[in-house]
Amino acid sequence: MTVLLLLSPWYGYHRDELYFRLLGQTPAWGYFDQPPLTPLLARLSTALFGDTVVGLRVVPALCAGALILLGVAITRELGGGRGAQTLAAAGLGTGMFPLLAGHTLLTQSADFVFWTACVLCVLRALLRGDGRWWPAAGAVAGAATFNKHLILLLLAGLAIGLLVPAGPAAKGPRAWFAGRWFWSGAALAALLASPNVIYQAVHGWPQLTMAATLSEPINRIMFVPMLVALLSMGAFVIAVAGWWWLCRRRETRPLAIAVLVTILLGWVSGGRADYVAGSLILAFAAGCVPAATWMRARRARSRAVWWGLLGGSVIGIAIALPLLPLAALGSSPNEVPRESVGWPQFAAQVAGVYRAHPPGTVVITSNYGEAGALNRFAPGIPVYSGHNELWHQGPPPETARTVVAVGLPPERLRPRFTTCESAGAVDHGTGVENEEQGLPITVCSGPRTPWTSAWAGFRHAS
Repeated sequence: MTVLLLLSPWYGYHRDELYFRLLGQTPAWGYFDQPPLTPLLARLSTALFGDTVVGLRVVPALCAGALILLGVAITRELGGGRGAQTLAAAGLGTGMFPLLAGHTLLTQSADFVFWTACVLCVLRALLRGDGRWWPAAGAVAGAATFNKHLILLLLAGLAIGLLVPAGPAAKGPRAWFAGRWFWSGAALAALLASPNVIYQAVHGWPQLTMAATLSEPINRIMFVPMLVALLSMGAFVIAVAGWWWLCRRRETRPLAIAVLVTILLGWVSGGRADYVAGSLILAFAAGCVPAATWMRARRARSRAVWWGLLGGSVIGIAIALPLLPLAALGSSPNEVPRESVGWPQFAAQVAGVYRAHPPGTVVITSNYGEAGALNRFAPGIPVYSGHNELWHQGPPPETARTVVAVGLPPERLRPRFTTCESAGAVDHGTGVENEEQGLPITVCSGPRTPWTSAWAGFRHAS
């Protein structure tokens, strides 16, 4: 946590952080593209720790610490001693995606914690034969829906895992369906999740639209490589061993099935591998138990495991944290640092164009990161965007006769206005080729139709 906080001011805000900060200014029960928790965390962070990039990143650092503790608790629950727990803490503390979500405020920051906490509760219910852990699991799952709806994949996997025969265990997993504690947990999860269900129903199930938008063929192609990269190659090997170890134990076989089902559902849906990273974290935490036993037989084995785990993490650490020089960001496979530079310069350039035009001028951006950057670094400038939830905060007022359009193709703008002229291209001066560098800035005047009818043409989701 300390290292994450010390590195938090490097580079700058990521575009998603700027978006969450912007959405947090208007708290709601939900948004077009996400539930309300992460924007609310952004608002609370800036209120408690200051409206700075460091203040915004206190929460993800705390989430990273909580994830390590929960992972260690899973290892301990499965019988792992001090060596196994140390291995689990080291792997989770140096894995690429835990570090990435601990450095930057992303929806995954809290999602990893929710998934792991839910798994720990289920594990205790299965291993201890104590049904009172089912309501705890239900409470965590219900609360998780306020951050992301992906917890439903885990619940589906757990349901299938409990239904599949697991042999004559002390208490057969399917017997839980006959207990009141299990159904109390299910009811509690449904009750806590109901505001999200109501929001989705009232607003036409926007999450289905976003899921279809985010599903891409490239995600299926990169799914397995990304799974390996989530922690490190060494940690992935331990996770595979952990999954097999869970399979061989009748009392934990439902969780092994849940891991497999959630990963398959993630791949089939075309989502990114990090959407189901919680399952891999469970498999890794479990794998630390047999790995520690294997290591005790020979010192050479211990060295091999530790070198494999931490040696493989070096590349992930360099990619996940803001350690690379700016000149190297263009070749980094991680887009987060590339999209975390140049925002103050971007805002200053756009603000300069805006101030050169008469009162009543508005700015329309092509994405939420641009809108969030202007809100943060050029407050007072009226900014609109058709991207995701921000479209619902429009349209501009009918008095807006001049528009500074950022990132929007000029050929799409000309039919909508009487005049459109180029005002240059975005140049944030960092030398990093990211999504913003080189985008057009266009000044248009005289909208041909009222904003109330023209605004629909600016809407897009991604």
